[in-house]
Amino acid sequence: MRDLAFIAFLLAFFGMGFKRPFLLVLVYVYIDIVSPQRLTYLLLNSVPISLIAVALAVGGWILADDKRDTRIGGRQVLIVLLLLYCWGTTIAADFPAEAKEKWDWVWKALAFAAFLPLTLRTRVRIEALLLFMILAASSIIVVGGIKTIASGGGGYGQLNLMVDNNSGLYEGSTISAVAIAIVPIIIWFMHHGTIFRPDWRVKAYCLALVFACLLIPVGTSTRTGLLCIGLLALLSIRNVKRKVAYLAMLGVLGLAAIPFLPSTFTNRMNTIKTYDADESASTRLAVWKWTIEYAKANPFGGGFNAYLGNHIRYDLKTTPGAAEAPKVEVDKARAYHSAYFEMLGEQGYPGLAIWLAINLIGIVRMEFIRRRYRDPDGEFAWAGPLAAALQSGHIVYLLGAGFIAIAFQPFIYMLIGAQIGLDTYLARKRSEQSFRPMRRVTPGAQPVATGVTST
Repeated sequence: MRDLAFIAFLLAFFGMGFKRPFLLVLVYVYIDIVSPQRLTYLLLNSVPISLIAVALAVGGWILADDKRDTRIGGRQVLIVLLLLYCWGTTIAADFPAEAKEKWDWVWKALAFAAFLPLTLRTRVRIEALLLFMILAASSIIVVGGIKTIASGGGGYGQLNLMVDNNSGLYEGSTISAVAIAIVPIIIWFMHHGTIFRPDWRVKAYCLALVFACLLIPVGTSTRTGLLCIGLLALLSIRNVKRKVAYLAMLGVLGLAAIPFLPSTFTNRMNTIKTYDADESASTRLAVWKWTIEYAKANPFGGGFNAYLGNHIRYDLKTTPGAAEAPKVEVDKARAYHSAYFEMLGEQGYPGLAIWLAINLIGIVRMEFIRRRYRDPDGEFAWAGPLAAALQSGHIVYLLGAGFIAIAFQPFIYMLIGAQIGLDTYLARKRSEQSFRPMRRVTPGAQPVATGVTST
């Protein structure tokens, strides 16, 4: 029955897309985030619904969408450049078969990210994209939040998020980073949303969803999630007038929450202070050192999954604070556990530079927009706060990416696509407002021009 329900929902969604082609873009967003084929037993597993959705989305844009005011952003060019570079490193990869397996989904994420801004021609479309991203992610987050409350926390790697699959957004650290990253966007919808007007029902749901987002790092017991919460709290200071009172309130709430936190969460957070006695942290440091040395010998990278060739040694204290000598551990084929080192090892210095440029330019561009549209009474009063929300979410992602290999996580590329779409949309609006065509002058009449002084 569950398979039939998913199929009926997708068929109805696809059907609406044939009338409104932009909806086909949202269908792909839903499929890429939720992965309904993982939630079914048989029927959807045998059909390439993701490929069908993206083909229909691109085809619908080509055949039916208005492309007269289409603009291409500089970061779209960089994304295409990164796509081509990754294709080159895949051809010359250290482990061709394993690299091909990752390439099969990475190229789709990059290609869709380059294509997505072309469809974001209006404010409604930008909102619709972000709304679908949030609601699709919330289908995982709400389940995780309910299970956290019901069971008192699942523990690291133990919280089952609908499927017994540790990939994509169903991985604990990844969903923790994404859940905290979307909090500013959820709050933006509480004040500026137009698809669902921010009445008391919308605000109540948004607040409940924010609470569920904050519960995800607790339920998954991820240190990355805790760091992301701390960073988000700091970033939100710029949006409040009474900053000292705000900081005091955060401190009180943090202390008040400690007695209610499950022991699985507090015990794991305590390992932050004793990282040298924690195997997970120790292997990360060892892999990062290996990656730096590997990049020196292979400056153009080793292709996807190049970490499979690593052999590492690291010291592990058996008892934190004990005087005994550290225990020497040996391991191999350990994953990067960092998007930055993932890019360095797999794509080398050129790939890392392009990836950093794509992300950092986004942070800077959103800051420009945030400052330009600060007028609360202007026509685009919604744009500045949205840019600030997208910027905060992006910064939170970049912190989380320091401890998770999510350099090619499709969700963040959709967020980047929304940034580019907002930027190009506002640029087009500024261009339209600054353009003042001359009026046609009839014989014998006085010349009249808009915005032009006659001499």
